[in-house]
Amino acid sequence: MKRRRVGLLGYDGVMALDVAGPADAFTSVMEDSGEGTRTPSYDVMILGLGKGPFSTESGLLFRPHMSLSDAPQIDTLIVPGGMGLRRPATQAAVARWVKSHHARIRRIASVCTGIYGIAPTGLLDGRHVTTHWRHAKDLAAKFPRLIVEPDALYLRDGGFYTCAGVTAGIDLALALIEEDHGPKAALEVARELVVYLKRDGGQEQYSEPLQYQTQSADRFSDLVAWVSSHMEEDLSVDTLAGRTHLCVRHFSRRFKKTFGTSPATFVEEIRLAEARRRLATQSRSIDEIAGSVGFRSADAFRRAFERRFGIPPGRYRQNFSPRAE
Repeated sequence: MKRRRVGLLGYDGVMALDVAGPADAFTSVMEDSGEGTRTPSYDVMILGLGKGPFSTESGLLFRPHMSLSDAPQIDTLIVPGGMGLRRPATQAAVARWVKSHHARIRRIASVCTGIYGIAPTGLLDGRHVTTHWRHAKDLAAKFPRLIVEPDALYLRDGGFYTCAGVTAGIDLALALIEEDHGPKAALEVARELVVYLKRDGGQEQYSEPLQYQTQSADRFSDLVAWVSSHMEEDLSVDTLAGRTHLCVRHFSRRFKKTFGTSPATFVEEIRLAEARRRLATQSRSIDEIAGSVGFRSADAFRRAFERRFGIPPGRYRQNFSPRAE
């Protein structure tokens, strides 16, 4: 079978993992050659804006296989993110090349802020796209014709694919591999890289505990960590208020102002986030996991989980790679 050629764009100021993550995923796909050996399914190459090495945000030096001007026909183009792509000259050079070559490329993908190299072409106008949550508002403001969905890990709209920050590039690569070679091949790569095969759509790009921790202040600063380590206990508003040495009324008012939600919703979010993690990494039954994170009944847990994530906990577990068959 003819190898599909994947081109990863490189430039000064690129995010190293945005390049290396997808590159390692694609190079891990192997096929039986029919002679007792296995050969790579993809021809992966790094394409530089020029012929010389380029430096990543972290200072690592990458040497491209060739420059964009010498690039052969490619099947899939991946544009990694990085602060370098938000420099006008670099952004313009990438956009020009993408716009003039897109008709000959089967699919074009961006990782994280790599979308800033594609958006100026107009090719994404009217399409559903995503990027790193930190840059979603800026992207929508600068390119108002895009339909930006900040909570998605990755999206496909026609022949264009966009994904969220850094490690979501591996999620996207696995999805592209599954398109080409089926779920078994993608599963083998996920196991090789020790990552999830699928993180279900609709899942936020950052966890609930992290989301709350970035909003916390003063006497609420340790509340998230404390709740996360005491989920099986009574986490009523009285308990939480006592933990912060405030009366219930004052605590509820301050809590809502700080986190923008009620204490009960806060606790449920933390419990569901941990339940999701345990479903993916533990072999205990769903009922046992429900109890371990503080739900009084398995039915209540199932209803809350599906309301929050859009799928039942059993189906979520099926999508975790080590348990897939």
